Amino acid sequence: MGLSPDLQMDSSPSESFSASRWTHGNFLFPTRLVVSPQRVTRVKSRLFGSNEESIAMSKVASVHISTGVFWSEIRIESSGGTDPITSQGHRKADARRIRDLIETYQAQSRV
Repeated sequence: MGLSPDLQMDSSPSESFSASRWTHGNFLFPTRLVVSPQRVTRVKSRLFGSNEESIAMSKVASVHISTGVFWSEIRIESSGGTDPITSQGHRKADARRIRDLIETYQAQSRV
């Protein structure tokens, strides 16, 4: 019912990674990164609605992970010249998993 038509037709597996509420900008509405074989999507909820931005998997140029003591910041850059997707406050293991998923999906699309 609450799914958009685009998501209902897409039965491919996707993984979602939420940022920690203890990090800057994520206290009330933590940022989520959703990685699927088709795209990487950053979902930032708001009081009314949400803000989503995505990059097609074929357009992902690089993934940059900056780790701190507890949390990581991940920046996903596109080859299309648009602004990169940036999300902070993810666990280090989640940031590495996001990078590995992107690399795996890109390798599968080349075959």
